[in-house]
Amino acid sequence: MKRHVVIAGAGLAGVHTAAQLREQGWQDAITLLGAEDHAPYDRPPLSKAVLLGTATPADLGLGVDLDALGVTHLPGRTATALRPGDRVLDTDAGPLPYDHLVIATGAMAVTLPGTGGTPGTHVLRTLDDARRLRPVLESRGSVVAVGAGWIGAEAATAAAAAGSPVTVVEAAPHVLAGALPPAVTEPMRAWYAEAGATLLTGRAVTGVRAGEVELADGTVIGADAVLVGIGSRPATGWLAGSGVPLAADGSVAADAALRAGPPGVWAVGDCASFPSARYGRRLLVHHWDNALTGPRTVAAGILGRAAAHDPVPYFWSEQFGRYVQYAGRHGDGDVLLRRGDPDGGDRAWSALWLRPDGTPTAVLAVDRPRDLAQGRRLVERGTPLDPDRAADPATPLKAAAAR
Repeated sequence: MKRHVVIAGAGLAGVHTAAQLREQGWQDAITLLGAEDHAPYDRPPLSKAVLLGTATPADLGLGVDLDALGVTHLPGRTATALRPGDRVLDTDAGPLPYDHLVIATGAMAVTLPGTGGTPGTHVLRTLDDARRLRPVLESRGSVVAVGAGWIGAEAATAAAAAGSPVTVVEAAPHVLAGALPPAVTEPMRAWYAEAGATLLTGRAVTGVRAGEVELADGTVIGADAVLVGIGSRPATGWLAGSGVPLAADGSVAADAALRAGPPGVWAVGDCASFPSARYGRRLLVHHWDNALTGPRTVAAGILGRAAAHDPVPYFWSEQFGRYVQYAGRHGDGDVLLRRGDPDGGDRAWSALWLRPDGTPTAVLAVDRPRDLAQGRRLVERGTPLDPDRAADPATPLKAAAAR
């Protein structure tokens, strides 16, 4: 009797779960459903090439031929509820029975309270979001980006490159406040000014109206478009009452094998958190690399093989002509080492975090891809480093291993 894997979510994690199932030997039925009407696409270009009009939907493919793999793709179909006791996924177009269900519904953009439906207010999570914002850049309209995180910085980069006046407003005192400490992000402040973008930190937004943004100090900034880039949350509301355990952050609380509680249910990508033995805590990672690697673990589990998902988190960003990469996860007790002097004019530099015993936990690289590649491997292996050699930008990181 044929078995059936249903994958809810046609983003990177969902598509690559289907591909991994076939690669690892699953020969029975696979159905992939996604809420969007588009063919599956890659999201990182949305805040870059798509906004600038240098990429079309045809350029965004994920490199997986679903037809050749014998995968049934159901676009424009949304998961609405789950009945794990019956092994049925309910959708807006009727029920889908399954033997295994993979939850890969991703994340949704967080919005500012009261901004829903406000003309000229945007988020940037989907291809349609990018299409709605792009005409403003084409006409060189003014843009206010709320939030100086990854999306805000990348959208500001695109707007500045298009010739649009752009202001970035951040409530925290420094950029990338949710990911990095001010000791390493302060040099990035100058990038905005160099590109002609205005950066306002420590300034909370209290109101968004058609054509303007109001700050807590009473300042009003005019805008043809307001982009809200203040984060995302797992798209898991449809799982309420299903018996699938959810963490406090709304993610599916999967185990190390990415099982999601009820028999035959798995979770992967932006909607799923997992226990990390490497970092001693549950992690929710909203980045491309996590969505690419998790499917290997899910496919192995469905096929009855032992596997665990505990990667070194990795992400990258292209900002104002610079390539920013980060691998690992630093903690409050880690020692920060600088490699290079951005305050002294070094365009390329990196930073490294070490535990007191010299074990690296994370590496940040700005236009130093070799540092990132070597540092990532050292973090993965837990190789202790000599701090003096590791802090020397002329010394390859791999040569800084403690003797």
